[in-house]
Amino acid sequence: MEIMVLKVGGSVLAKLPDSFYKMVVSLREQNLCQPVIVHGGGPEINEALKQFNVETEFIDGLRVTTEEVLDVAQMVMCGSISKTIVGKLQKAGGTAIGLSGIDGSLLQTIPLDPKGTLGFVGQVDKVNTSLLDTVIQYGSIPVISPIGVDKSGTRYNINGDMAAAAVAQALEGKLALISDIPGVMEEIAGKKTVHDQLTKEEIEEKIASGIIYGGMIPKVRSALKGLSGGVKESVILNGLNPEDLKKFIEGKQAGTKVIHNEGVQHV
Repeated sequence: MEIMVLKVGGSVLAKLPDSFYKMVVSLREQNLCQPVIVHGGGPEINEALKQFNVETEFIDGLRVTTEEVLDVAQMVMCGSISKTIVGKLQKAGGTAIGLSGIDGSLLQTIPLDPKGTLGFVGQVDKVNTSLLDTVIQYGSIPVISPIGVDKSGTRYNINGDMAAAAVAQALEGKLALISDIPGVMEEIAGKKTVHDQLTKEEIEEKIASGIIYGGMIPKVRSALKGLSGGVKESVILNGLNPEDLKKFIEGKQAGTKVIHNEGVQHV
């Protein structure tokens, strides 16, 4: 069964309907694909840091992670967020197991910035696929929190998009970045249109011209990173319309595919 890694960001999580979780469980039950969820948790981490009066800053979109910030990020992502997702999948009739990247050295990590400017921010060096295979063979949906560990046992905070791309690459699966809009949109001839697919060149051009902006920029760039890392296919899908998940798995048009090839016909 084909692997489908679903990256669900913290900002989207609060908006996802119960039908999203039912669809994820249904895809597994119908043998259409094996879902693997990698989640983020930015807004919840920000809120928790405020409550604990812990200062935090960002450099190029990445959170500078001190040990204190890391403790809070781990508590939020591996605790409340992970268990909420697992609970919703099980309420929808599935079986799910929450894992952090620390468990069984699932996400073996190296520092993203060897100079230490970002603190304990890591990138995935290797994924323990045998652990994921065991969870999948058990009939479960893995729910992964992006906190990793290096060979010495040091913990690292990992960007959720980067973690999802690494997992999809290691499992030789597809990568779906779950959003709250139908895909990459553009107003053409006075009408809002969703692009069926975009190449790297088109994405950079649309970022430069302001057509792709805000939170969509990291999504499209993560989709591209996934492709360059060996992911079979990357797509941006609307989690608020769960049918799009099924359409994509069945090879029908849904969301915006991010592709390497040029000269392909698309909207």
